[in-house]
Amino acid sequence: MHASTLLLLTALLAVIAFFTGQRRSHVIATRDGGQRLHSLPIYHGYYAAAWCAIPALLVIALYFVGHHAVISSMVSSALPQSYQDLPEDELGLIMGEVVNISRIKAFGDAADPALREAAEHYSALVAAARQITTWLCLALALVGAALALRRISPRFRARNRVENIVRYLLIASSSIAILTTIGIFLSVIFESLRFFDKVPVGDFLFGLQWSPQTAIRSDQVGSSGAFGAIPLFAGTMLISSIALIVAVPLGLMTAIYLSEYARPRFRNFAKPALEVLAGIPTVVYGFFAALTVGPILRDLGDRVGLSVASESALGAGLVMGIMIIPFVSSLSDDVINAVPQSMRDGSYGLGATRSETIKKVILPAALPGIVGGVLLAASRAIGETMIVVMAAGLAANLTANPFEAVTTVTVQIVTLLVGDQEFDSAKTLAAFALGLMLFLVTLVLNVIALSIVRRYREEYE
Repeated sequence: MHASTLLLLTALLAVIAFFTGQRRSHVIATRDGGQRLHSLPIYHGYYAAAWCAIPALLVIALYFVGHHAVISSMVSSALPQSYQDLPEDELGLIMGEVVNISRIKAFGDAADPALREAAEHYSALVAAARQITTWLCLALALVGAALALRRISPRFRARNRVENIVRYLLIASSSIAILTTIGIFLSVIFESLRFFDKVPVGDFLFGLQWSPQTAIRSDQVGSSGAFGAIPLFAGTMLISSIALIVAVPLGLMTAIYLSEYARPRFRNFAKPALEVLAGIPTVVYGFFAALTVGPILRDLGDRVGLSVASESALGAGLVMGIMIIPFVSSLSDDVINAVPQSMRDGSYGLGATRSETIKKVILPAALPGIVGGVLLAASRAIGETMIVVMAAGLAANLTANPFEAVTTVTVQIVTLLVGDQEFDSAKTLAAFALGLMLFLVTLVLNVIALSIVRRYREEYE
């Protein structure tokens, strides 16, 4: 049975178990002389549905995670010895060909009889695994539902059991999120270590030239490459700083006006209209920056005697700042509105004006949330790629001049990983090293923001 069909069947059985458990609790309570149930009937239904669905879903998850690896191992171990003696990467390519042959059912077109036989073996094992998974899921679902229904009684604490199940599910979900983050970090670490085996750490961290193009032969020009990351991080900081200089004042002043000065009717219209900016695709911002903002800045520079490149950090930063304004304004507006009205009333009672109340009371009290919004906007600016590609170019220039073309870390990561790449080369592994450094920079920003939040929370709470 196909996995989607099996999931639908499991969900149907869980629904049936829910209504059966709910009805059975009513019947048992009535049969025992109207004895009051410890838990509402709906909790008995939830308990039965959980015992019906969870074991079956665990089996389906195990099937999705492990069946391919187990079957591939069994098939590869049955291949002739000449195939098993191949290097691991070549054996992987052979197994990929076996899987493709089995999926398109083209046994007769396989040039090697051994691969044709392996594909038949693979298909048979996949069919057997699906059958076993189907029958095991149905059996566990029915047995689990039956055991849950047998436990229903007036004194059975179904609500407590259901709450424990929900708690364990929440713990499992949070654990998956944490483990996923750890897995991403470790994968980046391992690949970065491979890169640093080829390129010294000092050359990467303090090098002033970035030219990752490496030649195939050692006698070709540029065969060694240049992996100095300083120009990339300088370009990232330059464009992000311009974006924050635009977004933070405009976003914060917009939030103050909407929360403290604007009428409710205007606020109800203006805030959703402003948040539309966050939903515009970044490629649209990129087109706007490349076709409109860039030429305008170049023409203005010519009029005042400045040399402004068609692709400049200033153009990308301005458009990126417009894009992240909603991140600052919307979050700051929500935080300012969350400041208790009693603090405003106390300030007014002491004779402070509205502007003095905003500066001395509201903004300091809302500062932790405002810092969070600015940090989110900064992370969004640092991670932006499309606008930089279209408006700032790909040139890794070490400059603080916003009128020149620069590039960022994320743009170079995409460039290094596009197309057919050899993951043993320093050029490709450099993307993971850049990702690691970007991760560490973001971590430092989070630590700084948390320290600011903790400091002002102790003062105002």
